[in-house]
Amino acid sequence: MKLPLAIFILLLASIGGGFAFLSTWDIPAPSSTVEKVIPNDRFQK
Repeated sequence: MKLPLAIFILLLASIGGGFAFLSTWDIPAPSSTVEKVIPNDRFQK
């Protein structure tokens, strides 16, 4: 009876720790330059 309770508590602690880690982790935004050539035919004169 104690083993399933211990596994359940460990699972809850793991999920809570993962949530806390992801909520405090400062993920940097991607910073790559995108250059796209637009042909002049797409603009009306």
